[in-house]
Amino acid sequence: MPIYLYIDILVILFPFLLSFDKKVAYYKKWKYLFPAILLSGAFFVAWDMLFTHLQVWSFNPAFLLGINLGNLPLEEVLFFWVVPFSCVFVYEVLIAYIPKDFLLPYSSKINLLFLAFFTVFGLIFSSKIYTLFQCLLLVLTLIYHIRFTKVSYLGRFYAAYAICLIPFLIMNGFLTSLPIVIYNDAFNSGIRIGTIPIEDSFYCLLLLLVNITIYEHFKKADSH
Repeated sequence: MPIYLYIDILVILFPFLLSFDKKVAYYKKWKYLFPAILLSGAFFVAWDMLFTHLQVWSFNPAFLLGINLGNLPLEEVLFFWVVPFSCVFVYEVLIAYIPKDFLLPYSSKINLLFLAFFTVFGLIFSSKIYTLFQCLLLVLTLIYHIRFTKVSYLGRFYAAYAICLIPFLIMNGFLTSLPIVIYNDAFNSGIRIGTIPIEDSFYCLLLLLVNITIYEHFKKADSH
């Protein structure tokens, strides 16, 4: 039974149906969103393929369609479309319905807090390839935003991440408890939120931040 596919459909269903809400008008922003998802997805799919090859994680065929792209099941590739689509939708809903960005004054401090945390966490578990690589990418991405950009969307981003983390963990809970995705603890910290490696919550942060960074870049470029 292709349960992973059903999860992908469920993740994107309501954000897609609500994309035509007049106040959010998410469908009008798809011209920025889809290129952002395509660019970020190329990187994340390549990473996924490499780590699947290294057996950092594997997939249970009992819950899949049986259609593969390289060494990845189709459902896993779709993950990199449906999750960003839905998370950026949450981001746009916050912009449309909550005019004040309450986290904007604290975004710089949140950046530094995350930077310190991921640096320390990555060093502690530097022998674990999934943990180290995840933390390294987050540290580099945060340094880029702290050092080289003066963007105004990070408060909204952190609010959207906090909201999206809840359904993301629910989704991952199904993926890891059945299990559909099987993690090799030799490659991660071994710290879990229920059945979910804690690194997956970091992964959600990186996935959303990369997509919104590219998405906002295209929006800004179109406004000039």
